[in-house]
Amino acid sequence: MKIIDTVVQWLDERTGLREPIVQIMAHPVPPGSKWAYVFGTATLTCFIVQIVTGIALSNFFVPSAGDAFESLRFITERAPFGKLIRGMHYFGASAMILFVGVHALRTFLWGSFKFPREMNWLSGVFLLFLTVAMGFTGQILRWDQNAVWTVSVGAEQALRAPFIGKFAAELLLTGGDLGSTTFGHFFSAHVFLLPGVLIAIIVFHVWLVLFHGISEPPVPGETIDPKTYKQKYEEMLKRIGKPFWPDAAWRDVVFSTGLVIAILLCAIFFGAPELQNPPDPSIVQASPKPDWYLIWYFALLALLPHESEDWVIIGFPALVFLLFLSVPFWNNRGERSYKRRPWSVGIVLFILAFVGSLWLKGVHGVWTPKFTAIPLTPQVVGASSGPIYEGAKVFNSKGCLYCHTYAGRGGQRGPDLTFVSSRLTHDQLVVRILNGGYNMPSYAANISPKDLQALTTFLESKRGETAPLEIQPSEAGGR
Repeated sequence: MKIIDTVVQWLDERTGLREPIVQIMAHPVPPGSKWAYVFGTATLTCFIVQIVTGIALSNFFVPSAGDAFESLRFITERAPFGKLIRGMHYFGASAMILFVGVHALRTFLWGSFKFPREMNWLSGVFLLFLTVAMGFTGQILRWDQNAVWTVSVGAEQALRAPFIGKFAAELLLTGGDLGSTTFGHFFSAHVFLLPGVLIAIIVFHVWLVLFHGISEPPVPGETIDPKTYKQKYEEMLKRIGKPFWPDAAWRDVVFSTGLVIAILLCAIFFGAPELQNPPDPSIVQASPKPDWYLIWYFALLALLPHESEDWVIIGFPALVFLLFLSVPFWNNRGERSYKRRPWSVGIVLFILAFVGSLWLKGVHGVWTPKFTAIPLTPQVVGASSGPIYEGAKVFNSKGCLYCHTYAGRGGQRGPDLTFVSSRLTHDQLVVRILNGGYNMPSYAANISPKDLQALTTFLESKRGETAPLEIQPSEAGGR
């Protein structure tokens, strides 16, 4: 103990940090600050895990579009503890996104964004969106087939955004083409820019928590009045406040320790995220998907009518961001208890239901091309020779089953074509095949008249009981 005291005294004499640290650890907190308050510290713990594992990965990762994939493969398969560290980095990112979201919902539900903690909320909103951006850029740095096509599809969608589409696409690609500069752009953002901004805002956010104090658990009937709140809060702390260490901090320590152990166990038993094939833009049989925390937005875009997607692709995130920022400006006083704020409970339940249902749809991803679809057999076609059978062979070879269902098999991205002749005339079928649609490629340049005739013959071989209908927008785009 004498050695420790001597070291502490030596450091204090040269840095003067002992007194501020003691004041921080001893600052009083409301007595009801229990397990519901651990999520902020949990988010910070995850960020520390990200920094440590990220630095470890950087020792072997080659920040080059030509070598990044192989360096990750080396880290995963050959580097000492490489697979474990990659797994911890991945699950740490997932945990950080999860807990920053839970922390935001708890803060909103308990009214902790109200006076005088408006800036706490605003800085937290920036931390929430920056954390998601960190996760997205990290996924791109895998630079496998999924990552490359994710950027390509994202740039194509951003290009369609009104007014700022061209600028957004060029910003995403860092120029007009997908290549080394694009990879360097994402690497710099993930390793330098976003972490630097995150650290600055985290320091500011923690300082605000110390400056204003931890918000007390809401009590029904106790309202926020900016004229009297600070005085009442200080008097409450003097009367019944508890020192942060150890009365409140032990829960943070226990929860964060358990969280790190959980991240470690996930990395051990589930491993690092799987690397797909090396990037090859010439391979079109790719179905890019974001990591789990953005699948719900992926599903939202896929389920939207195509005419509205251009506006939603950028407009929806911008609208959500502005709505989050606006919260403390239109409701920063009055009741804090969720028991007397039914609208806040409704908003939280709506967000959970909205995101959760879209996430479930995104996991199943019925709109994703099914490249493993089993080709149609003669039994399904109903013929083993002749024009109908030849048309079925064209149907198989052109990949129609990837997106369309026929006789109960195939993908679900486009409409069921089993009885398509009951909806479309012969001429409409020909026009659709040759010209394509919103999400359907044009086959005019790569289908011969003979194959076209065989394909239409096959599609017209089954006819349902419904009368022919005019072509629908959903069929125009292959959705």
